[in-house]
Amino acid sequence: MTDNHTLQTDLTAPFDTHELANVAREPLVIGIVAGEVSGDSLGADFMQQMNNLRDDIVWVGVGGTKMQEQGLNSIFPLSRLAVMGLVEVMGQLPDLLKARRELLAAFKKADIDWFIGIDAPDFNLRVSKKLKPKGVFCVQYVSPSIWAWRESRIHNIKAATHLVLCLFPFELPVYERYKHPAICVGHPLMHTIDQSLLEIPINQRRSELVWHNDGLQQFFIERFDEVSQLICVMPGSRRGEITAILPLMLDGIQKLLLLDPKLCFIIPTVDQNHQYIVQDVIDQRSEQLRAAIVVVYDDSQPTFSQQAMAASDIVMLASGTATLEAMLLERPMVVVYQLNQLTYQIAKRLVKVPYVGLPNILAATAIVPELIQEQASGDNICRTVMRLLQPRAYAEQLNALIQTKHLLQQQSNHEPANSVIEQWYLQNYPSKTPQI
Repeated sequence: MTDNHTLQTDLTAPFDTHELANVAREPLVIGIVAGEVSGDSLGADFMQQMNNLRDDIVWVGVGGTKMQEQGLNSIFPLSRLAVMGLVEVMGQLPDLLKARRELLAAFKKADIDWFIGIDAPDFNLRVSKKLKPKGVFCVQYVSPSIWAWRESRIHNIKAATHLVLCLFPFELPVYERYKHPAICVGHPLMHTIDQSLLEIPINQRRSELVWHNDGLQQFFIERFDEVSQLICVMPGSRRGEITAILPLMLDGIQKLLLLDPKLCFIIPTVDQNHQYIVQDVIDQRSEQLRAAIVVVYDDSQPTFSQQAMAASDIVMLASGTATLEAMLLERPMVVVYQLNQLTYQIAKRLVKVPYVGLPNILAATAIVPELIQEQASGDNICRTVMRLLQPRAYAEQLNALIQTKHLLQQQSNHEPANSVIEQWYLQNYPSKTPQI
């Protein structure tokens, strides 16, 4: 482990981040685990930052295609850990316990120096708790939602980790109260969103999106001048979310088409498998609805879903990272979400904040409509979308999203890799002050 290996630099001299990256053995072995698709993006961003500092890092763990592109040979598929909801987790518990044993065995064999657990706190913190006593520097990237519910989990977090990387500034106060190292690194989407999508007119965005995708060309070839509004629909990245939320969205779309048959809907999917799952749900609906929706996956464009959102008038989406993407792209939205009823009833009694959408949580007020559980009906979805398409309501939400976005940018200014390196150094050599 790191504290048993020889240092590679003179600790008495000031040095920058590149030198900090070398304060470890050769090579640096990092265990890393992402628990879902959004975690795969966070992990890939962190790995890229570290790889830019050192070219000899050995990555061991679990991740998706983006993390694999940065050098991770995933021990098993990321989807094995992507289980949604309290009740659903119980059904998968035996396999999750087996996955943890496999992971710890791989980490022991690789003799990792650091462990970076990305999101999935119920899984990753249990892994960290096994590794921290053995001298592994443990980081939880994405804070558990202790700011929202079960604040007592802070004691387990302190026992399992050396550092927590928070995505949002509203998460820091609870760590300050309990004197545990935590840094707001912001969400990488803040830096990776294609700014050109905000700089060109929406009609040009739409034309470029269609021009570069055969499926969209086929869909719009006979109707491009017949589209009144284009709505991007994002029912989530997990199978459980898609099967629970998409049917509700389709109920709303069916009613919207009765009011405006010229509405068109685009559903970008994270991969081809999700495309098949979404299309299968849609194929069970009416011909009118099927004709108004195009489901598209484009592996040639990594930011295709962002391009689809940017080219749309509004976004109808499940709660999650996509709400942050829509805010950063300055796209008005409607959040639709539904959990297993027992999971929801348990969460309702525990959660301290009144919102599920990130824009609302960041703004501390309801700037984005949220249709949750029983509110997520076809009638309510139709009514809410039609109201948002009215010029005044549209402009009000857009202005609120832009203000919230600017505030978030001001409060998030630390890079994840730099933060981990600096904290590792400070906690191992507290008498030294690195210059970063």
